[in-house]
Amino acid sequence: MRDAAQVPAIRFKGFTDAWEQRKLGEVAESFEYGLNAAAKVYDGEHKYLRITDIDDQTHEFNVDALTTPDVDMSKATNYRLQNGDVLFARTGASVGKTYRYKDSDGLVYFAGFLIRARIKPEYDSEFVFQNTLTARYANYIAVSSQRSGQPGVNAQEYSEFELAMPGLVEQRKIGSIFARLDHLITLHQREPCWELPLTTRKMKMKNREPADEPFSDYYARWINVYKKGAIRDVTMQKYAMTHMWLCKLAPHLGVGELTRTNYQQLLNDYAEVHERQTTMDFHHQLKGAILDALDDGLLDRDPTRKAIVKGKTPRVKKQKYLNQFELHSLLMDLELKDFISWDWFLLLVAKTGMRFSEALGLTPRDFDFAHQSLSINKTWDYKGDGGYLPTKNTSSNRKLQIDWQTVIQFSELVKSSPLDVPLFVDGPVYNSTVNDVLHRHCLSAGVPVISIHGLRHTHASLLLFAGVSTASVARRLGHASMTTTQKTYLHIIRELENQDVDLVMRSISGLI
Repeated sequence: MRDAAQVPAIRFKGFTDAWEQRKLGEVAESFEYGLNAAAKVYDGEHKYLRITDIDDQTHEFNVDALTTPDVDMSKATNYRLQNGDVLFARTGASVGKTYRYKDSDGLVYFAGFLIRARIKPEYDSEFVFQNTLTARYANYIAVSSQRSGQPGVNAQEYSEFELAMPGLVEQRKIGSIFARLDHLITLHQREPCWELPLTTRKMKMKNREPADEPFSDYYARWINVYKKGAIRDVTMQKYAMTHMWLCKLAPHLGVGELTRTNYQQLLNDYAEVHERQTTMDFHHQLKGAILDALDDGLLDRDPTRKAIVKGKTPRVKKQKYLNQFELHSLLMDLELKDFISWDWFLLLVAKTGMRFSEALGLTPRDFDFAHQSLSINKTWDYKGDGGYLPTKNTSSNRKLQIDWQTVIQFSELVKSSPLDVPLFVDGPVYNSTVNDVLHRHCLSAGVPVISIHGLRHTHASLLLFAGVSTASVARRLGHASMTTTQKTYLHIIRELENQDVDLVMRSISGLI
């Protein structure tokens, strides 16, 4: 039996059985992709199912809007829908949308952009469907869809989503209650506001003033105009995540309705399930669009002025960096043999402060042993399909001075390696793999367990404690500005300032 799931504190009277944890794939008989076309035999004709034929409020199909395609559906019998099937959008801007099929008239075939989950008879399809309208589900989809360059969630990822499942009778009771609530209350979390096709958006905006446009629509357009193509994919994904949460928390909030109170409530709602720093990032990403709306004359005042950023109590975080003694103990535990290995990778990151992707992109050509330097001019796309990518920003293109011992060690290691082939890449590379190697060495050396990125923090911390200026540390780390360095290592800088105060006091006390 699976582990018991956490049971809600308030339950319907008469239900005492334990809830069990189930994956979505376990409660469905099948997960199947549709065809590249979809149709319904309706009044004797095949009808084509488009994304715009689905009502965003009820999540049901509008059969009257279906159009007749020029598609041969004679081979589509395996893709027909049954009453109670739950459908998931798997790609594009609609990722995260869930639909239910409630019809017994005719044959419906679902499209290639949808995944069908046929719920097993021992589970209630309405209960399963309602679980896909929660913030927890939206967050799961957001994380899953960012693992590739473009939004997309496949059947396997959908099937891994976990549900807390009571008995069938209790499932039906809960599912029916929430189904009725759909018709009684307009919940903020219940109406996704994904970007519509331009023609549809124009129809919706007809006879509407620009200030009445939903802020979520304005924000989506703002991202496409000002951010698309101007920022890295990983940053673009963060803006997409912000847009998703905006759609969930305030789908109907118009641009002209953005007051300080409304905006503060939006931040408060987001802060209920996020830590303060994450809420601060959410605030900053929204503020850029809001200030542009102010410049465009859509707002009279800045609703973000004096906004108060809150957040959940931060969870206990493991130590991010080592002191000099701990780092020495860690490096002594490395097994530095006469061939390239992850232990050499750890040593190089500790001595240079490179980012993980920068170190993966290193080739023998990047070493200038005569001048004791190392060129950082590219990264390795370890999150995608591999290959070289540009550095994080222009400041990240830099030359790092390396010590003579590292020069001797790596000049021997790379002397027979192809000049333009990555030193540390041989097939797919995962951050977790290298972190596991580091984890083992930390335990063996008896030092706090840190991550690969923690080695970068360690490098910067040791430089700051050694008296290296913030500007020099920023250049060595490849930060876009000193502000980034100061914010990241504020706790260390403050500690050094306290030491400076003691030094100043000792100096001026000897003037007389």
